[in-house]
Amino acid sequence: MTPRNVTMPTLREQMAAGGCLAPGVYDALSARMAQQAGFETVYLSGASIAYTRLGGPDIGLLGLTEVADVLRYISEQTDVQVIVDADTGFGNAINVMRTVRLLEREGANAIQLEDQGFPKRCGHLKGKTLVPTAEMVGKLKAAVDARRSSETLIIGRTDAIAVEGIESAVERAVAYQEAGADIVFVEGFRDDTHVTKIMHALKGRAPLMANMVEGGDTPIDSAQTLYDKGFSLVIFPGGLVRALAHTMQGYFAALKRTGTTDSWRAQMLDFTGLNNVLQTPAVLELGQRYEPKSDQK
Repeated sequence: MTPRNVTMPTLREQMAAGGCLAPGVYDALSARMAQQAGFETVYLSGASIAYTRLGGPDIGLLGLTEVADVLRYISEQTDVQVIVDADTGFGNAINVMRTVRLLEREGANAIQLEDQGFPKRCGHLKGKTLVPTAEMVGKLKAAVDARRSSETLIIGRTDAIAVEGIESAVERAVAYQEAGADIVFVEGFRDDTHVTKIMHALKGRAPLMANMVEGGDTPIDSAQTLYDKGFSLVIFPGGLVRALAHTMQGYFAALKRTGTTDSWRAQMLDFTGLNNVLQTPAVLELGQRYEPKSDQK
């Protein structure tokens, strides 16, 4: 278990310092490797957990305890800031309060809640529905009331662009900020016209979040380009899983075809390399401190 590093800058500090880029992760290994690459914040993607843990699509099949379990292992092994995708809060306002309390206790530094109806689905899939604005406002107020620390940030997300259009999305986003959301996330903007409307209504009122989904509705921009447009938090939530899925297709095809991993050795960590990533030597050395000496019974 790696102790939490109290010197790690908070998400709020990272955003204020120019912007925060958070890669999507789905387990403790991916979070550990993101930290080793220099990231100070990661985004625990509900979609990526569904893809990897359930082997299925992001269509509302994931439960609160499954997300909390993954978060607990990340908190044990890393000291990054963790933004947690909590979907719709897994129910009504009372469910949201339980969700916030549980995820905060397991190490969440920010908790994202969205205004989709049930069954929810990935923000870049068709056929979404929305709950009424007033219902989502109540859920956000419940989230704010339930958190133990004001440093646990609440992210209010709206999926309204795909359902009701940009004007409704902006109105909802403003309402969510006024309800207490610390960060506002307008999902699925299509172009700079949408960005201009979002910034006109919300810039300066709360940090704004942008979601980059390869092949999704929003054009892919770099983090710096998005910071320049006015966003403070940029996530690439599913890029890692898409990269790994592509890699797995090639790896399994080669192993099936040749009966060996020889053609993939240059693209793999060997046994020693993986154990170095996992800090196995340091863990074993730590364990030796508590082993009895040879002259002790």
